[in-house]
Amino acid sequence: MAFEKAKVIKAAEKFLSQGKISAAIKEYRQIIKHDPDDLTTLNMLGDLLARAGEKEEAASCFLRIAEHYREKEFRLKAIAMYRKIEKLKPRDPVIAKELGDLYSAQGLTADARAQYLVVADACIRAGQTRESLEVLHTIADLDPHNTDVRLKLAEGYLKERMEAEAARAFSEAARRLLESAQFEKSLEAYSKSLELRPHDRAALKGIVSAHAALGTADEAAELLEQALADAPDDQQLISMLAQAYIEAEDAPGAERATALLMSQDASHYRRNIEVARLYLKLDQEDETARILGAVIEPMLAGREENDLQELINELLARNPEHVPGLRLLARLHWWQRDMEKLRAALERLAESAEALGLIEDERYALTQLVRLAPEERRYLDRLTDLGGSLEELTESASLLDEAGAVVPSFDSFSLMETEAEPAHQPKSEAFDFEWNSVAGDVSSSTLSFADLNEPEQPVTGDPVADPSALISADPFAAGIESVDENGRTAAEPSGDETRPAGADAMMRQELESVDFYITQGYYDIGFDTLELLERQFGTHPDIDARRKKLEAAMPSPPAPSIESVSESAPANSVTQAGATVEVFGDIEISDSPADPLVVSDTVPQVVSNAAPPVSGSGIDSGLAEIFEEFRMEAEGETASTNEDYETHYNMATAYKEMDLLDEAIREFQLAAGLTSAADSTPRYFQCCNLLGHCFVEKGMPQAAVLWFKKGLEVPDRNPEELKALQYELGSAYEQMGDLTRAIAAFTEVYGVDVSYRDIGDRLSTLQGRAREKKGSNEVNRES
Repeated sequence: MAFEKAKVIKAAEKFLSQGKISAAIKEYRQIIKHDPDDLTTLNMLGDLLARAGEKEEAASCFLRIAEHYREKEFRLKAIAMYRKIEKLKPRDPVIAKELGDLYSAQGLTADARAQYLVVADACIRAGQTRESLEVLHTIADLDPHNTDVRLKLAEGYLKERMEAEAARAFSEAARRLLESAQFEKSLEAYSKSLELRPHDRAALKGIVSAHAALGTADEAAELLEQALADAPDDQQLISMLAQAYIEAEDAPGAERATALLMSQDASHYRRNIEVARLYLKLDQEDETARILGAVIEPMLAGREENDLQELINELLARNPEHVPGLRLLARLHWWQRDMEKLRAALERLAESAEALGLIEDERYALTQLVRLAPEERRYLDRLTDLGGSLEELTESASLLDEAGAVVPSFDSFSLMETEAEPAHQPKSEAFDFEWNSVAGDVSSSTLSFADLNEPEQPVTGDPVADPSALISADPFAAGIESVDENGRTAAEPSGDETRPAGADAMMRQELESVDFYITQGYYDIGFDTLELLERQFGTHPDIDARRKKLEAAMPSPPAPSIESVSESAPANSVTQAGATVEVFGDIEISDSPADPLVVSDTVPQVVSNAAPPVSGSGIDSGLAEIFEEFRMEAEGETASTNEDYETHYNMATAYKEMDLLDEAIREFQLAAGLTSAADSTPRYFQCCNLLGHCFVEKGMPQAAVLWFKKGLEVPDRNPEELKALQYELGSAYEQMGDLTRAIAAFTEVYGVDVSYRDIGDRLSTLQGRAREKKGSNEVNRES
């Protein structure tokens, strides 16, 4: 026989009207059996089972509904159902855990804490100290700014020999203390964390930050030096060490650490910018220029000339006659192909060198000025006074002026530093740059950007013809062809027959530069170099081989730009798989421990009426203190914030939607108690209105009248709201049987809006009933 749901529902309702609860339960069970997704019937069945004292089955019904709402992310409705279960099974840790998670997801911190305390209490009573610590850690996470509690938790972990969890708790507390500028406490907490996990990079980083804030970064550097002794190749440690020296304003130490970092990965060249800034801050201008000279080539290759120019300008603003700084400025303007600014920089260089008696520097500047502006005889005259031009690199590079005098070639100009390279500057096979192109006594001007640290082997021969194409063609870093005032070069040779002696060596050197570009990812510079070499020297098997190598190495498609390849990682933080990753310099450091503490989704199998813990498994005084502090915080919290109001109001709304009127009334009353008629918001009025409706639905019109009248007393409500509430008040009076007051309330509505809802008919009907009642009363009195 087919199941007829409507017929069964009617039978169940009949049994209910007769007070036959057991029979109604039997009918509702049939409905759920055939339609398990009928949540309304399931809820009704649960209520009836609870009335019949069958609490376990009732809780099972409510649990199915709660899980459905939770899965659909209807959290407030899920909370409402779990609260019904909580009434049947008070202080059940499983239900408390579910409620805690839901409250936490809704941002209801106080309610979540209260539920988690139930779970922690159950664990403690069962002697499960570690599990209780995990729950208390979850409670602490609800209030991340409570560092004192987190420190106590860390001590509790230590007593339980949970060192990884203790270290994490110390680090979390230390980080919060650092953010709140409690640097000494933060340093102490980070130190305790580091004692437990000596290689924790996050703790080391925190110690550096705390020391820097306290002005004791030198102590952090000492600590990092000790750590580095155990792991000399650890780039993270080296990066932190360099930063610690920067914070300590120890420029030589910062330079040494940066050089060590670059010896492992030359792409960290930008860290030298911080070193240069520190030297400049310490008024060590020569050292600043030396460091800038070490990074000028890779910065120009990476299209970072703006950053470079800013530093050079700052250096020259302090000392406008600083010769090494002026050489850097000339180098920069040449790379920018700004001949007007280049000439101005060379003139300043010549004047400063003359004033300081630096003859060689003045001769270099004048040599290039003669080439840039041959019409200016004063440059040549002064150059002659100094003993003549620089020695020509090649026979073909020399020119004669109209009088037959030898004019020096532009390509003989070389950047030289008066001071030798520092002894602590490391030389490594991993270096592809000639990092000290400015520092040291460079004897050859033919060293290119990609020269492999071989300044003692100068290359002679014709340089590259087009100075605008290659960084390695820069006269301030390598040899180039003569350049006139417009930036034009002499005619280009073509073919092997016109290649002068030494050209093969020059091409070989530039091909090595291409190899460097390939390894560093500078693909477009590599292609440009090969094109220019082919234009100057003609086709060549080695050029073809390099081009194929470039095409094979280049990502496809599109090829990355130089900017994207050379760009350093920004100093910020990102999130990866739930862990925070902070960028420290160019090194990423995750603050996620190797064994992060995660509270399991499953609650320990304990019950609310568990027996006392067995001997030897009791909670120690430290943990008891933590637990009590949490409990006192939860009990002592005042419900005076907007969050508390929203909590109760939203919960009440969810209860009302599910026809859980008692629960809805309780929550609306709590919400109303958190506001008042004079708080200039509609909150109190809304509570009064909804409380009145709940009492009407519950069949308690007297209580409804009380709240409707409270709502009408709220000031500054708009006429529509007041009209609606007056109408509801009349309906409540009518339900009470108080026709006189009902007519009075409806008359007020009718007086302001005769077309409002069914007010005319309602008022007419009530007046008729009142007349009939009055007539009936008079007849009774006469009789």
